[in-house]
Amino acid sequence: MINLLLPCALALHAPIALPRTPRSCPAIQCCTASLTSSALAYDLLPGAHTNWTPGSRGQAPPTCVLVHGILGSRRNLLSFAKRLVGEHPEWQILLVDLRCHGESCALPEKPGGANTVESAAKDVLTLLNQLKIYPAMLAGHSFGGKVVLSMVLLSPTPVLPRPVHVWVLDTVPGDTWCDGGDHPRDTIQFCSTLPTPFVSRKQLVSSLTEAGFTLGGAQWMTTNLKPHGGGFEWAFDLAGIAELYASYEQTNLWGMLESQPKGLDVSFVRAERSAFLWTDEVVDRITALGAGVHLLPDSSHWVHTDNPDGLLQIMETSFRRLLRD
Repeated sequence: MINLLLPCALALHAPIALPRTPRSCPAIQCCTASLTSSALAYDLLPGAHTNWTPGSRGQAPPTCVLVHGILGSRRNLLSFAKRLVGEHPEWQILLVDLRCHGESCALPEKPGGANTVESAAKDVLTLLNQLKIYPAMLAGHSFGGKVVLSMVLLSPTPVLPRPVHVWVLDTVPGDTWCDGGDHPRDTIQFCSTLPTPFVSRKQLVSSLTEAGFTLGGAQWMTTNLKPHGGGFEWAFDLAGIAELYASYEQTNLWGMLESQPKGLDVSFVRAERSAFLWTDEVVDRITALGAGVHLLPDSSHWVHTDNPDGLLQIMETSFRRLLRD
């Protein structure tokens, strides 16, 4: 059993819709994974008041781990991560590409085992151990929300040595999907039938829209293509992603909220136009178990691009409180 949150760390998905274009962010130097040594591909964004790199002596600064959703990559959260370290220069942000996604597909030794939410959580824990980082905050969007909850579930300790705050961005512990939109399961299944390489990005858009998927969703999927032999191939492992998403639908993490260790805070962010059915029963159950639910107005499932200012404001107190602790 991997022990997530001990000091020995020193030894959804949404309907596929095109998110808003975020406003530009200042350039920030980051440390990028070596594809020959790390458990996952990652970027480490340091705040202006930090002075630490992996392998340095001394304790790492307060760290927030940001985890993307299904069919995404760490670059989806990069603009929001830059905003975070701009607002909180004493922090650093760790962005990862989950197994079967992004540059983690190019690792010489890919993560082993079944493609499940639990395995994805173990991969991130392994990376944290490699980097000798004890995170003060875990934040996961959609599928990534269940990954960060699973990271806590994998820790058997009843009391955390230091406070940790988990942010679950627009997903629920179970699975209550709204009707309408491009369901990820349908998108994954359909894309699995398409022959590759594609002649152009436009070919993929045409195939998806002709099959009834939204134009925004089709355009979003082209961000997951990479040039190959004069055409385009998928940049991710689509078969592995299908297994991950099946696991996501089957994974129920209510038990984690019922048995969470002391020292842990859990907060959910509910998008005003969420892809999930946030019933009063779900909200009441979450709050009864001691977690918070924050409504983010003027946002679809893409909380970090639709209303980043509102999301920053919701998370503000957590960043400042954990810095004091």
